Amino acid sequence: MLRFSFHEAMLIVRSLLFNVAFYANLVLWLVLLFPGLLVPPRVFMQGVKLWGRSSLWLLRVIVGTKIEIRGREKIPPGGALVAAKHQSFHETFTLVTILDDPTYILKRELMWIPLFGWYLWKAGCVPVDRKAGSLALVQMTARAKEEARHGRQIIIFPEGTRRPPGAPPAYKYGVAHLYQNLGFPCIPVALNTGLYWPRRQFIRRPGTVVIEVLDPIPPGLPREDFFKEVQERIEEASDRLLAEGQGNSASFPPRRPRPPCQKPDRICSPVLPKGRASRRGIHLRARSHGSPSRPACDGDDKSLRKTPKPKPGQASGNLDDSPGRSYI
Repeated sequence: MLRFSFHEAMLIVRSLLFNVAFYANLVLWLVLLFPGLLVPPRVFMQGVKLWGRSSLWLLRVIVGTKIEIRGREKIPPGGALVAAKHQSFHETFTLVTILDDPTYILKRELMWIPLFGWYLWKAGCVPVDRKAGSLALVQMTARAKEEARHGRQIIIFPEGTRRPPGAPPAYKYGVAHLYQNLGFPCIPVALNTGLYWPRRQFIRRPGTVVIEVLDPIPPGLPREDFFKEVQERIEEASDRLLAEGQGNSASFPPRRPRPPCQKPDRICSPVLPKGRASRRGIHLRARSHGSPSRPACDGDDKSLRKTPKPKPGQASGNLDDSPGRSYI
């Protein structure tokens, strides 16, 4: 019992020290990169990569968290779409260090942050206005296509937000829309970073983070086939890496079993208890199924099947308006 308490105390101390050092390092690089606003974007990205490598060094020295990159040789030269699993903040700066000339698809609000937003603009990141509906997809695709034609790798997190390790997949069709319109190969990326850098926690755990680059998916597949293929590849590899990481350490919390989906052709999402459910969407699904413990599938609730009409001036972008689909 005493040994376990000492281990936990050291974990907290190291995590606290790392967080202080990490954000101090971030502020330092925000200052150092300011003159980079006057240089070409490719030169500016070299400075961003130095910040990413310095953050990985701090993580290794203070916490004892190492990084292993697998399949780096599978990254094709030139433009590509990179579809990565998203479990923590770790991969947002680590992916920059392993790609030649990367940029991100991100929500527009990040561009409004003083100084930091200027750097995102300088890096050529592609902002997405989630409130603009189909028009946002049209604008996102045009910007992403322009960057990919210059030989850049477009990084997108298909689930749109960080997901805890082992959580049911919640992929959005934006990645399939981009794949269909860009005409470049897609590089799936699996990882287990959430074990060592949990989302919404200050704890950082020691061990070896594994980021695995999977076989590229060539362009030209039908959108539905691609969407199924990229999800299966990323989820199967991420589950394997998750089991590998948990097997190497007994300090991780037990893995939560993934509930089966009643409709395998749709994306499965969990239903929360009524007390934690939203007023619409999840709450309605729970009532319609009669049990909050049963997983619901997108599109089950009839009240959510109505597709809103586009506002005046909104472009359709040649999208599939099938019910139950979320693009961004």
